[in-house]
Amino acid sequence: MRLMRFDVDNEKIVIEKENEVVEYDILFTFDCEANKKSYVGYSDNKLATNGRKTIYVSSYNPLSKEVELEDITDPKELEMIQNVLNKIDSEATDN
Repeated sequence: MRLMRFDVDNEKIVIEKENEVVEYDILFTFDCEANKKSYVGYSDNKLATNGRKTIYVSSYNPLSKEVELEDITDPKELEMIQNVLNKIDSEATDN
């Protein structure tokens, strides 16, 4: 059984991966009215090869009793998420 704790109040996601517990900081959440899904962006704060923080994005059902993160595989959904990330990045650099 894989451990996963989604703690929105403390802005943390804890996942057991390969017998190691990894804690992620929740960076943002957003809802998409078009597909009726919710998304969470999170990071373990490690840097990618380009020197930027690695960010993961998963979908989830906030109404579910046990919140499970779901992989995003649909190309249109991936494009929409990339647009959201670009907007966040643009707004962060404008300030």
